[in-house]
Amino acid sequence: MSQLTAAEIVKASRSESKITGVEIIQQLFPDFMELHGDRRGSDDPAIVGGLATFNGQPITVITTDRGKSIAERVAKHFGSPEPGGYRKALRLTEQAGKFHRPVVMLVNTAGAYPGRSAEENGQGQAIAENLLAISQIPTPIITIIYGEGGSGGALALACGDQVWMLANSTYSILSPEGFASILWKDSSRADEAAEVMQMTPEALLKKQVIEGVIPESTDHQVTTAQIEAVLKRELPKLQELTPEELLSQRHQRYRKF
Repeated sequence: MSQLTAAEIVKASRSESKITGVEIIQQLFPDFMELHGDRRGSDDPAIVGGLATFNGQPITVITTDRGKSIAERVAKHFGSPEPGGYRKALRLTEQAGKFHRPVVMLVNTAGAYPGRSAEENGQGQAIAENLLAISQIPTPIITIIYGEGGSGGALALACGDQVWMLANSTYSILSPEGFASILWKDSSRADEAAEVMQMTPEALLKKQVIEGVIPESTDHQVTTAQIEAVLKRELPKLQELTPEELLSQRHQRYRKF
């Protein structure tokens, strides 16, 4: 297990050298074919999703994407989706359910985009719709948080059967800076807030909020191999369940919280 402090893990989760969702897709799903649009008039670039094969079967893969160039990062709001992004993710997940394809969600987002355009287009409603609808889609859904898992923006993509985290990642209701600003009126106490919030993988695993922690390496190929091992082990287990058993198990997972 990691010996890093919570503040150090927060910093590592935001690192520029962090593995990206696009990297994971390129290494694990080389035949990935991206699908666009939410069928309501938008195609948020902060969400990249489509079809691929894994372990000899078709699956749906969806990831948040922060972009590389300055222009890309601005367009993608540094990985913070707008309502159209969540609706795109829902559309692709519903499609996967129709054809009984497993879904892999890859998450690294500080949260949903908080801008005026997002609020005008129903950000809260889009997130709520994902929580309600995705939780009821009868196909295996595994989420892997590989960086920041911030607020409802992450939860809207983590409402399936299992949630796993890379060792240097976080999952919380808000940032430690936001927590410190609200509780103590002092954002400079963010490191202290990170400890209080217990937002690290080890703390969340102990509380059974997540299913497991995936070892992380500075060698991204080693990291993707660890992710691959988890998916090869866990997806077949979920696929053995009937739709009724799958949804019942999923329901019980969230009821225990």
